[in-house]
Amino acid sequence: MLRRHLRWAAVPAALFSLAFAASAQGRTELLVYTALEADQVQAYKAAFEKENPAIELKFVRDSTGIVTAKLLAEKANPQADVVWGLAATSLMLLDKEGMLQPYAPKGLDAIKPTMRDTANPPKWVGMDVWSSAICFNTAEATKKNLPKPTSWADLTNPVYKGQITMPNPAASGTGYLMVSGWIQMMGEDKAWKYMDALHQNIGVYSLSGSKPCRQAGAGEFALGMSFEYRANKTKREGAPIDIVLPKEGLGWDMEATGIIKTSKKQDAAKALADWAVTKQANELYAKNFAVLALPGIQEKLEFVPGDVEKLLAKNDFNWAAANRDRILTEWSKRYDAKAEKKPM
Repeated sequence: MLRRHLRWAAVPAALFSLAFAASAQGRTELLVYTALEADQVQAYKAAFEKENPAIELKFVRDSTGIVTAKLLAEKANPQADVVWGLAATSLMLLDKEGMLQPYAPKGLDAIKPTMRDTANPPKWVGMDVWSSAICFNTAEATKKNLPKPTSWADLTNPVYKGQITMPNPAASGTGYLMVSGWIQMMGEDKAWKYMDALHQNIGVYSLSGSKPCRQAGAGEFALGMSFEYRANKTKREGAPIDIVLPKEGLGWDMEATGIIKTSKKQDAAKALADWAVTKQANELYAKNFAVLALPGIQEKLEFVPGDVEKLLAKNDFNWAAANRDRILTEWSKRYDAKAEKKPM
């Protein structure tokens, strides 16, 4: 009798397991291409899936330039369903290739008009701004008697020879927003002369926008040219750095969201685009960035000095997107000898 009872008692458990498996299999899997920082992805994913339990996000993540190149290479057979957390200038390139689905997310009216595609409905919608910043290792500077810079011009001082690391703009959106920012602030001739002088002090051009700040934090270089999220996080984690926002102005770009036109999961993709503009999503973005697409959410980042929004240089996104290939070709011709090589 006992054995018969145990056999029948096991049936509901088995049925439950089958039901659970069926439920899990019933979730829509959404493939998201992103340049979000790896330490941001999990928090964003968990929050979205809690609100949308029928959708599971799968991420392909890399630096901005690498993700952009991958998307363009896959144009004839797109793999991604959504792009979430990629530079607006990259999304503009995708739009030029006819790869984005127009869509107005619920709540779009609350988003700053300057932080979305001007088309109606828009092809992409901004999330937050990320801007250039310098991580300056005060311990290394004391050892080597290096002055603290306050401007981009200061970085050409020969005292910094071999002490600076910067992102490669061909791989990193952070690197490209710096180069684009200098050209727009200074004009082409002066900007290339500036970069020629800066190149004399560069130790390496990294493949990642975060890496220079991490290198400066670890004392591998005295100065790492990076962006404000990574600078704030590196200092919060205890690295002996000061964060410098150069007084001439900051190059910047927007992280943005767009739906791939060929995706067969349009409803799920629209659910992510809707969630990406919500107050809840922006409260998560606010933990990382000083300027958001949704007004009234952001508080000052703990260790970032000054008002980032007031320091943002004038930025013509159409120009930055249209001239990207030309600028990167010229940059690589001049400076690629010091570029970090991709791992084999």
